[in-house]
Amino acid sequence: MNKDKIILEVEDISVSFRMYDKGLSKHDLTVIKKLNVTVHEGEILAIVGASGSGKSVLAHAVLGILPSNASVGGEIRYCGKQLTNSLRKEKVGSEIIMIPQSVTYLDPLMKAGKQVRGLKGTKQQLEEAFRRYGLDKSAEKKYPFQLSGGMARRVLISTAVISDAKLILADEPTPGLSEDMAAETMRHFRELADQGCGILMITHDIEAALKAADTIAVFYDGETIDCCTADDFRQGRDALKHPYTKALWSALPENGFLSADASELMKGAL
Repeated sequence: MNKDKIILEVEDISVSFRMYDKGLSKHDLTVIKKLNVTVHEGEILAIVGASGSGKSVLAHAVLGILPSNASVGGEIRYCGKQLTNSLRKEKVGSEIIMIPQSVTYLDPLMKAGKQVRGLKGTKQQLEEAFRRYGLDKSAEKKYPFQLSGGMARRVLISTAVISDAKLILADEPTPGLSEDMAAETMRHFRELADQGCGILMITHDIEAALKAADTIAVFYDGETIDCCTADDFRQGRDALKHPYTKALWSALPENGFLSADASELMKGAL
C-alpha cells in the first residue's frame, strides 16, 4: 500500500432522499450523515456494517448513479481531483470499475463474453478470466438469463478484473460463490491491489475480507464509526477499540457467534 497516493477520498459525505407521504407531504430521509473513507494505491479497504448502514449508497454516490430524488453533500475526490459528472464520464468503465451487488446489472441482451471484454479486453484476457473463475468456454456465448446465479456473479467479477482499473468498487462480491471461489476472488483482489489498484469492498463477509483486506472501515447508521487495520481484527477483540467493532469480531463464527444489541453498544460508545 502506498499511503502517499490516495486513489479515492470521501469527505463528510451525506446522502438524503426526498420522500412523499400520504397526502403528498414531503420529507427527507437521511441515509448517510457524515461519512469519511480513504482508499490508497495498493490498498483493499473493506467496509462492514449492518444492512441499511449506507454501504451500497456510498458506492452509488461515488459512481453518480443515485436516483433523481437523492441529495448529496460533502466531497468525493479521485486521484486528487473532485469527482464531477464530467470526470465520471471519462473514468467510469475504464479506470473506475464497479462489481455490483445484483447480477441484474448485466445487460440481458448481450452475451456474457462480449460484456466481459468490453471495449478493450482481449480474447486471451477473457479466456484467462473465465478459466480462473471456473467458467467454461460455452459461457462466453450465453446470455445472462442462461447463466446460474453463481455463474452470473463470476461473470461480473471477470468484467472488473479484466480491466486496467485504478479503482474497483466491489459491492458484496462473494455471495453465491463457493468457499473456494470466494477465496480465489479475494486472492485475485489482493493481486490487483499489489499491482497498484485501490479496492473498496463492501461486504457482510468479514471472514472473507480478512483474507485480503488491509483496512476495515465500520459503518453504523450512515456514519464511519471506526477504522482499523485488518491485523487488529486478526489479533483479536483486545486489539480493537470501539465496542461495536468488538461486537462484530465476537459475532464471527470462529469467535462464538456472540451477538449484542447495536443500539446499546452505541450508547456505551458515546
